[in-house]
Amino acid sequence: MPDPVVECVPNFSEGRDAGVLKEITNAVEAVSGVKLLDVDPGANTNRTVVTFVGPPPAVEEAAFRAVARAAQLIDMRKHHGEHPRMGATDVVPFVPVAGITMEECAEMARRVGKRIGEELGISVYLYEHAASRPERRNLSRVRSGEYEGMAEKLKDPEWKPDFGPTELNAGAGVTAVGAREFLIAYNIDLNTTDRRYANEIAYMLRERGRWKRKGNTEPFYYKGEIVRFPADGKYPCGPCDFVGDSFEELERHYEEVHGGDLRQRYEALEIDPAHPAGPVFTDGMFKDVKAIGWVIDAYNRAQVSINLTNYKVSPPHAVLEAAREEARKRGIGITGSELVGVIPFEAMRQAARFYLKRMMKSTGLPVPDLMETAVQSMGLRDVAPFDAGEKVLAMPTVEGPLTLRPTYDFVDEVSRDTPAPGGGSVAALAGALGGALAAMVANLNVGKGSFDAHYDTLCSIAERAQEVKDALVFAVDEDTRAFDDVLAGMRMPQDSEEEKAARAKAIQVGYRKATLVPLGTVESCLGAMKLCEEMAALAPAAMISDVGSGALLGHAGLKAAGYNVRINLPSITDEAFKADVSGKLDAFLKEGAEVAARVEARVEGALGGKG
Repeated sequence: MPDPVVECVPNFSEGRDAGVLKEITNAVEAVSGVKLLDVDPGANTNRTVVTFVGPPPAVEEAAFRAVARAAQLIDMRKHHGEHPRMGATDVVPFVPVAGITMEECAEMARRVGKRIGEELGISVYLYEHAASRPERRNLSRVRSGEYEGMAEKLKDPEWKPDFGPTELNAGAGVTAVGAREFLIAYNIDLNTTDRRYANEIAYMLRERGRWKRKGNTEPFYYKGEIVRFPADGKYPCGPCDFVGDSFEELERHYEEVHGGDLRQRYEALEIDPAHPAGPVFTDGMFKDVKAIGWVIDAYNRAQVSINLTNYKVSPPHAVLEAAREEARKRGIGITGSELVGVIPFEAMRQAARFYLKRMMKSTGLPVPDLMETAVQSMGLRDVAPFDAGEKVLAMPTVEGPLTLRPTYDFVDEVSRDTPAPGGGSVAALAGALGGALAAMVANLNVGKGSFDAHYDTLCSIAERAQEVKDALVFAVDEDTRAFDDVLAGMRMPQDSEEEKAARAKAIQVGYRKATLVPLGTVESCLGAMKLCEEMAALAPAAMISDVGSGALLGHAGLKAAGYNVRINLPSITDEAFKADVSGKLDAFLKEGAEVAARVEARVEGALGGKG
C-alpha cells in the first residue's frame, strides 16, 4: 500500500523578512519526498506558519533542518510581535494524515525533540499527544511566561525541559515539539454582510459556547438579556434552568444531566468555582470547534470562520449541516463553504458518504466520484476554486507507469520481450477487475425499491470492493517493482568476504519482498472473491453472470499471484519464513477454491445448469 503521510506545521517567529523565510523553506524543500504546501506569514504577529507533508522519515529530517536554520537566522532577543511566542521555532507539531497513528507521530516528535536538544542546544518541551506529563499537554501552559520568562522557568524543577539545556539559548529561545490532530480551517458562507448574524451562528457551534441569555432570544439569541452569576452564591446551570446552592451540587447535576465535566469547563472558561462572577455560559454544540463571525469584503459576504481541531470528533459536514439548520431558523441562507489550506481525504470521504446516504445512493463509489459529491454537497466552490488534487491530502491516486497506460498499451507492454510487467501484475489487474464487478453489481441495485431493505449491505459491499480494487490496482505496479531489490543486490560487488556477505543479505531481503508482494495480491484477490460471493446471494438473475465473472477473475488472479509466491520461495534461505509463507498461501488457495466452487454453483443454478 502507499507510504504513510504525515503533516508538519512549524511556526517560526518571523513574519516580515521574506528572505529569512525563504531560507527556512529552502531547507524544508531540500529534503527528498517532502512537499511544501503553504507559507503563511503575518506582519503584525511577526510569525509564519509553514505547512509541509511527506513520508515520516523525510518529514522528520525536514523539520529538524528547518529548526536548525531558523536558529541561525532568527534572534529572539530582537523579536516583537502580537502572538505569544517563546522561540525562533515556536512549535513543531506532527499530524497524522494517512497510514500512521497518533502514537507514531508522538514518537516522531520525541525523536526530533531529542535531536533539537542535543544537536542544537535548544531547550525542548513535548506537548499535546507527545507530552511527557499531563500538565504539559496544553501548549498555552507550556508557553506561559513567553520568551521573556523562559530563563527563570527553565530553572524550575517542575519545568525542566524534556530535552536540551536548562539554561536559555538566548538567540533561539525554547521550542515545543508535539503531535496533534489535523486542524481544518473551514469557513461557512452566508447570504448577508451582517457580522452579527455570522457570530450568532458561530457562538452556537463552537465548543466554548456563549453567554446565557433569557427573554427575547428567538430567533436571534444575542438580543436576549444576559444571565450573570448572582451575588447570593447561587450557581445557575448554563444549558438549562437548574440552579444549584453550591458548585458541587451544580457539578453533579451537570454530569448527570448534561454528561460533562463542569470543573474542566470552568477552567477552560477561566471561571473560579469558589467565587464565580460575570456571565453564565451555555454549552456549544460541538467539541473541538472554535468559531467566530467576520465579513470578507472581497467576497461581499459574512462568514462563520471555523477551526476544527479534531475532525474525527466534529467533522466539517456535521458542523455545516448544524449551521444550515441554525441559519434557517433565523431566515439566513448558507450559500456554500470554503476550505482554507488542505483537508485529509478521510474527512472528505466521510462527508461524501454522509450525503450519499441521505440521498439513499451507494456510498461505494470510486474516489473521484466521492470527492465530487462532497465538493458539490458542501458548496466548496462557492467563493473560490476547489481542486481536489491540490486540496485533499492522501487522496488515493493511480500514479504507476503501468496503471496509467491505456488498456491496449498495457496489453502490448505485457506481450513484449521484457520480463516486466509479468504474471504478478496481470494477476493483480485480474483481481482488481473482479472487485470492480462486485462494486458494479452492488451499485446498480442501490436505489431499486426491491433492494431498499438491503441498502446498508449493498453500500458495505460496494465500499469494501472499491478498497480491494484500489489495493489491487496499486499492486499492478508494486509487483513490477518488487523484484528490483533482488536485482540491485545481484549488482552489488563481491570482491571481498564482507562484500559477498552484504550482497547475499541484500538479495535475501529482496527475495522476501518479491515474495510478500504477490502474497498480498493473493489475499486481496481472495477478498474480491468473497465480495462477489456476498453479492451473488443478493444479485438479481439478470446480473448473476457479472458476479460470476468477477469471482472467476478474482480466482484467476489469486492462483496466478500464488505462482509468483511459489517461484520465489526456493531462493529464500530462512526456513521459518518459507514455512510461514507456504502455510498462508495454502490456506488462501484452499479458501479461494471453496469460494469459487460456491459462486460457480450459485451461478450455474441461476443459469439453469451447465451448458
